[in-house]
Amino acid sequence: MRTALIALLAGAATGTPHAAAPVATAEAASAAKPGLNAAAAVLPPFAAELAQMPMISGGAGWHGETGETGWALLAASRPENRQLRRWNYALGLIGEGRGADALGVLDVMQGSDRDLGLVAPFLLARGVALTLVERDEDAVSALSIEELAANPEACAWRMRALAHAGDAQAAIRQVNCALPAINGRSPDARAPFVLAAAGAAIDAGQPGPALAWLKLFDDRDPEANILRGRALVATGDPQGGQLRLERAALSGDPAIKAQARLGTIEAGMAIHSLSPAAALKQLDALRFGWRGGAVERRVLEIQLALANEAHDLRAQLRAGAALIRYFKVGAKAAPMLAELQAALSAALGPDSGVPLSEAAGLYWDYRELAPAGAEGDALVLRLAGRLQDASLYARAAELLQYQLTQRAEDVAQGPLSVKVASLHILAGSPDRALDAIRTTEQPSYSDAMRQDRKRVQAVALLRLGKVDAAMSALEGLPDAHAIRAEMRWQVKDWGSFVTENALPAPKAGLSEPAQAAVLRQAVALAMLGREDQLEALNARYAAAFKSLPSGQAFEVLTRKVGSIDPAAIGAAMSAIPQASPAGATGDLLDAAS
Repeated sequence: MRTALIALLAGAATGTPHAAAPVATAEAASAAKPGLNAAAAVLPPFAAELAQMPMISGGAGWHGETGETGWALLAASRPENRQLRRWNYALGLIGEGRGADALGVLDVMQGSDRDLGLVAPFLLARGVALTLVERDEDAVSALSIEELAANPEACAWRMRALAHAGDAQAAIRQVNCALPAINGRSPDARAPFVLAAAGAAIDAGQPGPALAWLKLFDDRDPEANILRGRALVATGDPQGGQLRLERAALSGDPAIKAQARLGTIEAGMAIHSLSPAAALKQLDALRFGWRGGAVERRVLEIQLALANEAHDLRAQLRAGAALIRYFKVGAKAAPMLAELQAALSAALGPDSGVPLSEAAGLYWDYRELAPAGAEGDALVLRLAGRLQDASLYARAAELLQYQLTQRAEDVAQGPLSVKVASLHILAGSPDRALDAIRTTEQPSYSDAMRQDRKRVQAVALLRLGKVDAAMSALEGLPDAHAIRAEMRWQVKDWGSFVTENALPAPKAGLSEPAQAAVLRQAVALAMLGREDQLEALNARYAAAFKSLPSGQAFEVLTRKVGSIDPAAIGAAMSAIPQASPAGATGDLLDAAS
């Protein structure tokens, strides 16, 4: 319906429907620009004309031709009166409570004249339409310009939007200003505003005035009885309140029944006939059967309060996260979020007593509650480090993957992408490691960061069995020879290893990586049967190894091939130092093998 309405309203700008389209002159055709709204180019400004009209200050202002008559007037409109016809049509739609359709008309009007967004009557109409479709924050914004601050009609609708948004105190502050507009309506038209005011008064801790206002309604009115019940409970008459709530549940629709059920639970808590545990169980059952709106929001608020009292961290996070995710809680949002962030941070600390796997689950389930900025980044990095230390590489990678894609920006993605890719490799997912590198490419990375990324990329390619691609990825790196040698060692390509392996100078005090390079060379030569080169290796390094713990392994591995005992070979191999000549990249290759 709204789409068809907008189409007609916008289409009217190019001519009366069903009329033959005029032939465009060559001059007009050359002046036309693709993509421009024809209405915006030809319709005269309407903002000044509307600003000069009498201001709407009560419910009687919302009238205009709709239905068949309204359609006919719109279809027959001319450029000079088209915006006025649209305006009257929008007023009529608001008077009928058709907020979505009215918004469509107002949007078309503003598309033809942007200055309408500066005109108080237009913003009043837009705010009312937004309230009708429950876009409360947008409605309050439209209704809060200075020209509307003391307008009774604006105050009435502002109060209604604020009450629906849960800002009870702000809603109550609008009541005195709104009274002339509310009292000037018929009893039926007045009802939504009085109910909104009464509900806000109860939420603001003023049940007395609410009970007085509710006397305007029939004793059997289910909506009024819901509020009467809540107000009576708040004034210390829980039995009377429960009776009213039960009466409302008998005659109301499903929404009223849900409100009545919630009120009954609150009454039981007030008189302590319901324990916190029993109340939580009933609240869970109510929320299971009813989602959205003020009922679910209030259920979550109660559950959060009960969880805070019981120091139940998971229940706190569950209720608080749902409130922040799905509801606009206004001024409560900032302190609520701060409290939840503090609780989550404490639970993720190493001294919290929360098991590591559970802490990781808490973060993953409620990661949007983590502190922002450097504090949040440090929190997740510490947690990922603990997971890595416990060899839970996949869990650590998942945490940091979220950081990489959702929080890190620009050059910050560089070092984090290396960390994430390394964890994916350790977790046995080299394909995901490659994806982490490829999807975070940036022209602004430093040379050192590009080199680190290429090293990890090469390891991932090797783990995928793409040996040649892995070797090519190392092109241009200062330590390419050492890494290639490590890779050849990993895949047992002895011939290429012997060529790539860089041997250290034969001197006393060889480091462990240098010892490993020499001993691996001996193994590769033995595997190739190159006894003459083994003999030369022995002659070159015998003195350097003589006083080292790995000296016996060197002596065994450099003997003539046919004289080596298999058991002695096994012992010698296990004696090769674990420190890789390829540094951290070699360690990653070893750990992932």
